[in-house]
Amino acid sequence: MTATGTPLRSLTAIVLAAGKGTRMRSDLPKVLHRIAGRSMLGHVLAAVQAAGAGRIAVVAEPGRDDVAAEIARQAPGAQVFPQAERLGTAHAVLAARDVLADPDDDVVIAFGDTPLITAETFLRLRAPVADGAAVAVLAFESATPAGYGRVLTEGSRVVAIREEKDASQAERAVTLCNAGLMALSGHHALALLTRIGNDNAAGEYYLPDAVALAVADGLAVTVVPVDEAEAQGVNDRAQLSVAEAAIQARLRRSAMLGGATLVAPETVFLSHDTVLGRDVIVEPNVVFGPGVRVGDGCTVRAFAHLADTRLEADVRIGPFVRLRGHAVLETGAELGNFVELKNAHMGAGAKAAHLTYLGDAEIGAKANIGAGTITCNYDGVLKHRTMIGAGAFIGSNSALVAPVTVGEGAYVASGSVITDDVPAEAMAVARGRQAVKPGWAKEKRATLQAEKAQRGKTA
Repeated sequence: MTATGTPLRSLTAIVLAAGKGTRMRSDLPKVLHRIAGRSMLGHVLAAVQAAGAGRIAVVAEPGRDDVAAEIARQAPGAQVFPQAERLGTAHAVLAARDVLADPDDDVVIAFGDTPLITAETFLRLRAPVADGAAVAVLAFESATPAGYGRVLTEGSRVVAIREEKDASQAERAVTLCNAGLMALSGHHALALLTRIGNDNAAGEYYLPDAVALAVADGLAVTVVPVDEAEAQGVNDRAQLSVAEAAIQARLRRSAMLGGATLVAPETVFLSHDTVLGRDVIVEPNVVFGPGVRVGDGCTVRAFAHLADTRLEADVRIGPFVRLRGHAVLETGAELGNFVELKNAHMGAGAKAAHLTYLGDAEIGAKANIGAGTITCNYDGVLKHRTMIGAGAFIGSNSALVAPVTVGEGAYVASGSVITDDVPAEAMAVARGRQAVKPGWAKEKRATLQAEKAQRGKTA
């Protein structure tokens, strides 16, 4: 229901994502550059979906399979419309004319390079239109408005939006700036957009001109305020870093309010989908890539790097660990310094205290992996799996050549290279037998000293 009690109409979102973004100095389309592990376009698509958009259209540069693939990942079912010519924002919106045909849909227009706009802001932008306004524009007050379009008002009434290059000196003094995003009533959207002309300094079809047309028709136009920082677009890598910092601040705050302790929050980097449970402690200089879930009571010590990983309750890892590729640690498992897991599953209470690589491995509950152990999982062509049973003990400096199985409760002697399966409760030793030669060292030193003296005489 709207604020006036009217049932909400369905919502269509049109996201403008065309443009190469030459200031990014990149072969990658601008909207695919990532912030907190997700593309800028992905952030925008997630926000409009969270705001209730049931129909999504994305206007993109023709022939960009990478952009189309990202749209399919982030918003399955979204329609993609090509914009072969870039003749202004209104022209771009009309590339998706087909989705404007239903007059019963409210429409929000977003941009693929404004990743900081939240779902809550889209909801606020949509609200006046749902309550009967023809147009709602997102705007912010700026102490330095140069470069922005200005929202012009007469008293409390919006009359137009003027691009800076077309503005008079008096209009350029206005500090209420257009954020670019807009909501339109489905009953008026197509009629307004198709009447927009290009009689301006750039010769482009400006979306903000819909405001003056609506005012001339006697239709209601509303300004929705937004913080200037949230409305910022990204045009180069410096601005990309500003957006990254803003989203990281949001994510850190959310994690801490959710019950996690970040010892030095400014040094912890989270992904958009990082989940930290209650009473998690994260020490300084930790990076969470996409796909990480950390259960209640876990400790992540300094200089850890995690991606595509799940930690169950009361797991302790680090410092200096790397987890990736579907790594799973069950309740109470522990990893110490300089341990890497890749596509490995550690059972409850299993431990690898230091200097270990476990790739493509299954480690049973309460197994102990000694320092310097590695699973040799790659033969140059294929990956193979190592199975280590519950309660097994792998001695230090051992190499387990996959595919191989070490049974439950088995021992592997330190320094062994294991190429055959080890039965449960057995011990495997695979190393050269030690030989001790009494007095050898003393005799060897005497020989070497004599040789050194002789060389000195002949030098």
